Amino acid sequence: MVESGEPYGAIEDGAVLIRDGRLVWVGPRADLPAHEAAVTERLDGRWITPGLIDCHTHLVFGGNRSHEFERRLTGVPYEQIAREGGGIVSTMAATRAATEDALVASALHRLRGLTATGVTTVEIKSGYGLDAAHELKMLRAARRVGVEGGVRVSTTFLGLHALPPEHRADRAAWLDLMIDEVLPAAHAEGLVDAVDAYCEPIAFTRDEVARLFEKARSLGLPVKLHADQLSDGGGGALAAAHGALSADHVEHTDEAGVVAMAAAGTVAVLLPGAYLMLCETTPPPVDLFRRHGVRMAVATDCNPGTSPVASLTAALNLACVQFRLTPEEALAGATRHAAAALGLSGQIGTLEAGKAADLAVWDVERPAELCYWLGAPLLHRRWVAGNPG
Repeated sequence: MVESGEPYGAIEDGAVLIRDGRLVWVGPRADLPAHEAAVTERLDGRWITPGLIDCHTHLVFGGNRSHEFERRLTGVPYEQIAREGGGIVSTMAATRAATEDALVASALHRLRGLTATGVTTVEIKSGYGLDAAHELKMLRAARRVGVEGGVRVSTTFLGLHALPPEHRADRAAWLDLMIDEVLPAAHAEGLVDAVDAYCEPIAFTRDEVARLFEKARSLGLPVKLHADQLSDGGGGALAAAHGALSADHVEHTDEAGVVAMAAAGTVAVLLPGAYLMLCETTPPPVDLFRRHGVRMAVATDCNPGTSPVASLTAALNLACVQFRLTPEEALAGATRHAAAALGLSGQIGTLEAGKAADLAVWDVERPAELCYWLGAPLLHRRWVAGNPG
């Protein structure tokens, strides 16, 4: 978490100084500037990390899909459920029916699970409205979640998430609407920090995604991609070709895609909750990511269908157990690499002077416990911009 040369970047018996919401000094307590010593708060026996960053969620949505969970447990694949009108389209109907206030209230309920596991920054995607009015409603709700929930929120326009049933006969016209009208409108309202798409045979093609990304670039917006989750569709390479901040899921990304991601600096966002819930058997190519120097982030993918996970420390545990990340890799994946996946490395993700004072304080004896315990209450306290929460 800091550049100390020790495992986890640890500083034993360390101290931080906060002023005006920012870190102004980080180091061994013995080196604490003498004139500042009187204003420090002692946290003896506890570990301080950067506030955790959940860099991939769908936190704002209506309803839930527990009935689909039951079907999947009987062996019905997700692709079949989606083709039968379930999946994303089911949540679309519930989201359209919900008011903005209702969406905020339900998202705040889920957010409490994340903040209880040390989260201070959360990315929230649209993508369940799938028309102008409801996509904008979701993004407005996401902005409100940040204000009312006391966290940093990074919003992502995921207009190309699924094709709504009413537009199956006019796919081209609907794409025109989402790319040329809805995205610019959301951007003009200040509701978009990044642009995402779902690139799979059951969703959108590489050409359709490329068109969206070109529009995003014209608006000065960074991009990211749901890539290679269910098949190797070249999503990792596509994301890299557009300079994407991240390629997310990436279970089926091949070595060529990994090499392209490394060259572009694209972060691989691992989503072990979806892997678990979908009973997948092909894990992300972690060894290839290590070999080629691709940074790996870890996130919950909190969503109503394929990852009803509202604990980032649980996702860290799953990343270690299922994908064989080391605890040090997993914790880096929820701090500095997650910050990179949101384009926020200069602001959050490490304990460095000049960065935001977003901190998590833990009742643990060693950092590995953050990945070791599954469901234990480990968090002692959080700070967001220097304010306790």
